[in-house]
Amino acid sequence: MEEQKGLAPARILLVEDDPDVQPLLEHILVTEGHHVAVAASVAVAVSLLGAQPFDLVICDVNLPDGSGLKVADQAIALGVKPLVVTGQGLSLRAGSLAPYEYLLKPVRVGELAAAIRRCLGEQSGGAQVVRFPKKPAG
Repeated sequence: MEEQKGLAPARILLVEDDPDVQPLLEHILVTEGHHVAVAASVAVAVSLLGAQPFDLVICDVNLPDGSGLKVADQAIALGVKPLVVTGQGLSLRAGSLAPYEYLLKPVRVGELAAAIRRCLGEQSGGAQVVRFPKKPAG
């Protein structure tokens, strides 16, 4: 797997139940070089979160068995950064997405890739400070 823009391939849990959207998002993530596991419900996502390590969870809000925000909260509790993706942003309670990095559907490839880089950068501590030697005066 090749690295994308300086980041190592991430282990991503994609939680999406829409049969048209899920394969497209999975394809984008795999094309970016990431390892992807897929869940279509809160129950499966929470089970996978407890069973294996992930670097990032990308989850839809409206899932057949509940809110994807429950998955996002579980990810946070486990130290995994969540990225919430929803087409229902305007119908959600005001401020309900504030604790999360989120994108509104339809998601563009570039904005998804940028959000993933931001999330993974935060997860790994972000950029490192490199100390350069001072030039001798004179």
